[in-house]
Amino acid sequence: MAAKAPKGDPVQDAPQVSGPRHAAAGLPAVGHSLKMAQQQMGTRRAALTLLSVNQKKGFDCPGCAWPEPEKRHTAEFCENGAKAVAEEATLRRVTPAFFAEHPVSELAGRSGYWLGQQGRLTHPMFLAEGSDTYEPVSWTRAFDLIAEELAALGSPDEAVFYTSGRTSNEAAFLYQLFAREFGTNNLPDCSNMCHESSGSALTETLGVGKGSVLLEDLYEADLIVVAGQNPGTNHPRMLSALERAKAGGAKIITVNPLPEAGMERFKNPQTAKGMLTGAPLTDLFLQIRLGGDQALFRLLNKLILETEGAVDELFVREHTHGFAEFAAAAREADWAQTLRATGLERAEVEKALALVLASRRTVVCWAMGLTQHKHAVPTIREVVNFLLLRGNIGRRGAGVCPVRGHSNVQGDRTMGIFERPAPAFLDALEKEFGFAPPRAHGLDVVRSIEALRDGRAGVFFAMGGNFVAASPDTEVTEAAMRRARLTVHVSTKLNRSHVVTGARALILPTLGRTERDVQAGGEQFVTVEDSMGIVHASRGGLKPASSTLLSEPAIVCRLARRVLGEASRTPWEEFEGDYARVRDRISRVVPGFEDFDARVREPGGFTLPHAPRDERRFPTATGKANFTSAPVTWPRVPEGRLLLQTLRSHDQYNTTIYGLDDRYRGIRNGRRVVLVHPEDARALGLADGCYADLVSEWEDGTERRADGFRVVHYPTARGCAAAYYPETNVLVPLGATADTSNTPASKSVIVRLEESPAH
Repeated sequence: MAAKAPKGDPVQDAPQVSGPRHAAAGLPAVGHSLKMAQQQMGTRRAALTLLSVNQKKGFDCPGCAWPEPEKRHTAEFCENGAKAVAEEATLRRVTPAFFAEHPVSELAGRSGYWLGQQGRLTHPMFLAEGSDTYEPVSWTRAFDLIAEELAALGSPDEAVFYTSGRTSNEAAFLYQLFAREFGTNNLPDCSNMCHESSGSALTETLGVGKGSVLLEDLYEADLIVVAGQNPGTNHPRMLSALERAKAGGAKIITVNPLPEAGMERFKNPQTAKGMLTGAPLTDLFLQIRLGGDQALFRLLNKLILETEGAVDELFVREHTHGFAEFAAAAREADWAQTLRATGLERAEVEKALALVLASRRTVVCWAMGLTQHKHAVPTIREVVNFLLLRGNIGRRGAGVCPVRGHSNVQGDRTMGIFERPAPAFLDALEKEFGFAPPRAHGLDVVRSIEALRDGRAGVFFAMGGNFVAASPDTEVTEAAMRRARLTVHVSTKLNRSHVVTGARALILPTLGRTERDVQAGGEQFVTVEDSMGIVHASRGGLKPASSTLLSEPAIVCRLARRVLGEASRTPWEEFEGDYARVRDRISRVVPGFEDFDARVREPGGFTLPHAPRDERRFPTATGKANFTSAPVTWPRVPEGRLLLQTLRSHDQYNTTIYGLDDRYRGIRNGRRVVLVHPEDARALGLADGCYADLVSEWEDGTERRADGFRVVHYPTARGCAAAYYPETNVLVPLGATADTSNTPASKSVIVRLEESPAH
């Protein structure tokens, strides 16, 4: 039987701390998965639902974007996937009666964990100007309210249309179509806060802003470098792929400031041996300082250049541009400077070089540890240099592997959710739908917050997500949202963004991935694109949480007709009734989606073309893969300060908090902890178990504080610290972003720690 939602927020004043674990998954992961599923869904519903996750005739996990192998396990999900499904398929409900009992002022004082635990939203809700209580509203009235506010704007560019990575391809395509018919490219998305740096670097250097590898490439690799990533928590099913690669003879280098249990040893719960002993994964652990990755790869590139026969000269000559300038810069790399930037020993770099030179087929995987720094884009370009030198693009078992987070964040971008659309995409949209899309670039996440803050935007519409909790500089972001005339959130569950509102606010409840979607044309399915460019169907099987719910495509179509009126020639009603009609239009607009509807109905879907991987063809400005030669840089930290990275616990996915433990790091019953190397803590006079306030320092002179964190002596890299977001997003300045991509620099926040009064 499912458990009831908690009535009060749990006390988090005294987190319990033990040592970090040295293995991931195994029996504890199975136990935690089943416990969470049973609490939220009950035993029978949990079993039926989990057996459909990531199956060819089932639904795509609403968690991460890691791809599924061709041969699926009966249980093709991980612990955090089970938690994500349980939260969506929960039997708990947030009804209009809940809002009548809990005014917004009360809900604003609750934790994100408590809000999320209350259950599924069941009815459209409206917060009137000056009111403190959400009240039920009809769908018709909700769309009228949005239309009224949009019509009152001085320009379409005063509206912001945000997208979360959970949104399906069909909903995303319709959403961008509506926004552009309305007249704006203000289409920020969650990618702006995570892998925008990857897309920027890869588009410039390879011509395609996506990864170039498939699962089979990992299986066939000689060497896999995992940099700035924690698969054991963020992409647990990736561990199975790494285990298979190791069994095939691959070596693995892990580059990370923190030792992570999943990369030490993986106890595969699908096998008896895995449950008992597990498999070690990492052959060489490089415990790098935050932001030192560009310096490391630059030095490795110099050493490759200095090794006779190490460069793939034929590939470089035939397929690349800019080699001479790059080589000149790389040869200037300095050992002393690199060791200072990285915190590594010379012998460690030499061991890494030996593994690199022994490998003919190398894959580099990365995530936020590389993308969320001021110099993130040059860092990823240096990774590309590293792979180009030895011909590791367009070769089986080799390539770039940016590991995306949310389950369809890559697909949303493919569908046109982008504030800076390519002219060719807009041309195709214009030809297909007969209107002139706006050509001026729109606002990304950071610039949207600035526009709301400065009064240049008045309506904020979010298709999923938890924008307020996900964004940097929490106090600035919340003040900006409160300046809006109207905030609208299409959501499945309650979150922080629903209680930090504009003058008026709407919550529009929608179907989840796990639920049946029946429209006028019959039962529907949606599609998603995984982190490796494979597009496949997703079909929910559960009865919707409420008969009042609308699907995301239906919400967009009805809103579009109400806002655009009969002047819009787009057949919105037809699209709502049959998503195959949407896929037909996508097939004529988006390259690689030809005959979309028929192909995606095949079990497992289809793989999108990738010119560098498939043909060694590079659609860049030069027509070749581009070497680059940016100056090497890394964060400089003043004496007595630390460099903080924000990260997830094992009991969360993005801003969704499933529980208060971080099992692999030895943290229980609390989230306000800061991980500090024992020597750094002692130098700062901070005993293990004392409490400190975190204060970030940035060039604007503003003091940003996060108070009351328990200091945990932890084996992180020297000079570095770590703490969980969203609690520490308050420390990340809105203006501290990556060059080119404008991604918040959440992995390099300079902080001082001030001891708090006794707890």
